[in-house]
Amino acid sequence: MSAILGVIFHFIGGFASGSFYLPFKKVRGWQWESYWIVGGLFSWLIVPPIAAWLTIPGFMDIIAQTPGSVLGMTYLFGVLWGIGGLTYGLGVRYLGVSLGSSIILGLCMVFGALIPALYYDFNPVAGKDSFSAMVGSDWGLTILAGLLVCIAGIIVSGRAGIMKEKELKGAGTDPHGISVETEYKFGLGMAVAIVSGVLSACFNFGLEAGQSMATVANDAWKSTSPGQGEFLFQNNVVYVVLLMGGLTTNFIWCMILNLRHRSFGDYTDTQTPLLKNYLFAALAGTTWFLQFFFYGMGESKLGNGPSSWILHMAFIILVANLWGLVLKEWKGVNRATGNTIIAGIVIIIISVFIVGYGNSLHA
Repeated sequence: MSAILGVIFHFIGGFASGSFYLPFKKVRGWQWESYWIVGGLFSWLIVPPIAAWLTIPGFMDIIAQTPGSVLGMTYLFGVLWGIGGLTYGLGVRYLGVSLGSSIILGLCMVFGALIPALYYDFNPVAGKDSFSAMVGSDWGLTILAGLLVCIAGIIVSGRAGIMKEKELKGAGTDPHGISVETEYKFGLGMAVAIVSGVLSACFNFGLEAGQSMATVANDAWKSTSPGQGEFLFQNNVVYVVLLMGGLTTNFIWCMILNLRHRSFGDYTDTQTPLLKNYLFAALAGTTWFLQFFFYGMGESKLGNGPSSWILHMAFIILVANLWGLVLKEWKGVNRATGNTIIAGIVIIIISVFIVGYGNSLHA
């Protein structure tokens, strides 16, 4: 039952992540950097402390009593994760949306799931599963098999995207009549995609770096609620520090773009629907944070970092692809392309069941 709840929580988090950009589509008259940083202020600065305050009594005391080295590493991984998110756009620019996204998310999944496990081989931590423990057990091999199946699903989805891009390029326009322009540079795109994929995985590294804060919150919960299992919201205190790193990177870059594009006036431009723009940006930012709110709940139920990260990424990819179908982004493609993207989605769903089964063996 615990494993099932963990999968459900990860699905909700993946749904939030795969859906958060939709409110941004309702923003009118603002440059990308303007609505991105407004949403980001809610994602990284406003909502995380509120969530921690609502769920963890004395969360600021936990942060204040945490060694500076732990806070520094957690924050640093947040900064690196922020850079990974920003370079994501370049990877997509030079490889195309489908191929770039597939490579980056695939690398993020692999590195984010396996590197912490490899780290625990050399620095054992109670309650944390090492890579050697995974390859030496049925549950671990099942989870790794699920990872490989999910990667196969990403490859198939990427293949569908390549097929779609070729069709659109041949037609000269996308299904909505917009001219298709590409800057396909495979070598440069691959280099950027690798950097983005590795750095994006730093979010999971940051969670591991700040795990001592979560442990304090978890121990306090157990002392007042004996026999209730792991504390669902223990990671919320880590997010406060980790997401500040992501805010730093994104804030600096968005301010540079505001200056370059002379778009500082967006925030007060009465010629745009200001109130709606702020509300939709705030909704997008809050929805984005919910992915990790539920990620922490899922991890507390599954008790295994690698499998939690795999499920999280799998559900993000799955939901994003499903939204693509719902929003008719695949309208007009031939049957072979449509069948390929459906096959990719089905394979990813199968990987979720495999990883979930692996966790049930570990429970």
